Order: sequence, then C-alpha cells, then structure tokens
Amino acid sequence: MVLREGDDLFAHLEALMREEDIPSASFTGFGFAGSVTFGFFDFARGEYDPKTFLHREIAGMTGTLAWKDGAPSVHAHAAAGDATFALVGGHLLALTVGTGSLEITITRHDARLQRLRDPTIGANVLQVPPPA
Repeated sequence: MVLREGDDLFAHLEALMREEDIPSASFTGFGFAGSVTFGFFDFARGEYDPKTFLHREIAGMTGTLAWKDGAPSVHAHAAAGDATFALVGGHLLALTVGTGSLEITITRHDARLQRLRDPTIGANVLQVPPPA
C-alpha cells in the first residue's frame, strides 16, 4: 500500500481490512508524516498520554491488524525523525501522510485474531490461539 499526502494511515488500514475481509495481518512501513501522534500508556489511568509532532520522517513502523468488538483494530509503533536527526517514537495513535508518501508492506494471516481488554493491566491484548 502506498499512501500519499493528506492520507490518514488508520482510516486506510481499517478500510482495507473491511474491503478485503482480512482476518488479521502484520505490517511494516516508512515514509513521511505531516502529523504523527504518539502515546505512552499510563497503566494507572488506563489511558495514553498523547503528543503530536509535525513534519517527521517515519524511519520505521511495525504493527498488527486484528478485530475488536467486530471492528478493525490497528496496533502500531514507529520511530520518527526530524531535520536535526532527533528521533521520537512509541505507540502510534494517529498519522497523516506528509509531502511524499508512506509505503506499507502488509502480510495477511489466515487466523481471525481478536483484541480483548485484559482487566489485570487495563489494556487491549491480542489473543493468539494456542498451537494445534
């Protein structure tokens, strides 16, 4: 998948999951972000502390595509650099492509994977079936 300036990463991945009926997948990517929001999970509150950065180059992005409550669920992490070569990164909450493109390689998996909230940690966890 190649996204262009102004495209919303999460909207495109969620639409792809619905349109192609993808049971689950993993993905990697790199490219340009006009705006990228990272979050650091606060386990005490059960919420992300977000921070948004503008005009960054995504040096690396990795994630999984699964389902939660019947809807697509994207879980991604990335590292993003600026013109001074300083990096920021972590859990991706949002990404809009900047000037240029964002290239994503998606590997589809056969099993339909779900995310469920783990009450002991207060976060969603990917459920992987035990080996047969």
